[in-house]
Amino acid sequence: MNLRELVSALNDFASLSLAESWDNVGLLVEPSPPHTVNTLFLTNDLTEEVMEEAVQKKADLILSYHPPIFTPLKRVTWKTWKERLVVRALEHRIGIYSPHTAYDAIPHGVNNWLTKGLGACTSIPLHPSTAPSYPAEGTHRVEFCADNTERLDTVLSKIKDIQEISCLTTFPVTVEGEEQTRVSLNCSQKALLEVVALLSQNSLLYHKTEILLLQKPLLPHTGMGRLCTLSEPVSLSDIIERIKSHLKLPHIRLAVGMGKTLDSPVKKAALCAGSGSSVLKGMEADLYLTGEMSHHDVLDAVANGISVILCEHSNTERGFLSELRDMLAVHLQNKVNIIMSEKDRDPLQVA
Repeated sequence: MNLRELVSALNDFASLSLAESWDNVGLLVEPSPPHTVNTLFLTNDLTEEVMEEAVQKKADLILSYHPPIFTPLKRVTWKTWKERLVVRALEHRIGIYSPHTAYDAIPHGVNNWLTKGLGACTSIPLHPSTAPSYPAEGTHRVEFCADNTERLDTVLSKIKDIQEISCLTTFPVTVEGEEQTRVSLNCSQKALLEVVALLSQNSLLYHKTEILLLQKPLLPHTGMGRLCTLSEPVSLSDIIERIKSHLKLPHIRLAVGMGKTLDSPVKKAALCAGSGSSVLKGMEADLYLTGEMSHHDVLDAVANGISVILCEHSNTERGFLSELRDMLAVHLQNKVNIIMSEKDRDPLQVA
């Protein structure tokens, strides 16, 4: 399968527009074209050991859930391990693609897989995603009326000089029996300030101005984190065993909420794969489930009577890869051989 065709198919599987703004997702390393992908190699983290495994298994494209290139590289040498990843990839004509938080947001993604560790439950995103390009360009719509053609022409000429203006239209209207011209435009938050400043120079236009916030609709079942309502309340100790079984872990880290015990019932659980502090903070639930949280965020949760289960960052993500392999096989119509890393593992262990 051609690399660009495959990347397009991967983008269709999970739109990169759903990724967080701070993330670095998509095709990160591209060998010179044409590049055919016969073997797609899945890993949670792309370490040097995993890269050597990909080379040995003759991978043509690595899908690394975490982006190995996150902060900008100023050079590509043999000095640092991340630079060496790029060197090795290009030497062996291996592409690197990362979906990261796009896979967190989708309904069939990482967080959906993590909810299965709780047992039978219904879930909704903690922070729903919005449609990426609806209803139109811009964040605001500005509308106003003018009855003086000469004055309106002057204002419009100045508006057209403002950056980030779109959908500028004019049409005749009748206001209280008087023929006027109505102007409608879409603009960004930054451009809105300039438009308002311009219109405020003319009190008649300014007082006839309406500003509308262009709210984008929420995408169903899509977004960061999940709030899960269990079909039946389960004791905290039973939830712990379910999660350990689902993640195939011999142990987890636990902080019991104030006033709670291992026998306390869990009805609602807020979860986030990876590092969940910012996503979970302030959510009402009996339990927080994530990979890692800051010490002080754990203290806050416990003080509010919320128990916390921490499983280490990548342990809450890696198990998703086997489901991903099966889903991608169907999505890609079995046109590519998909294999999983055997060297990929959490860097932390109990000594």
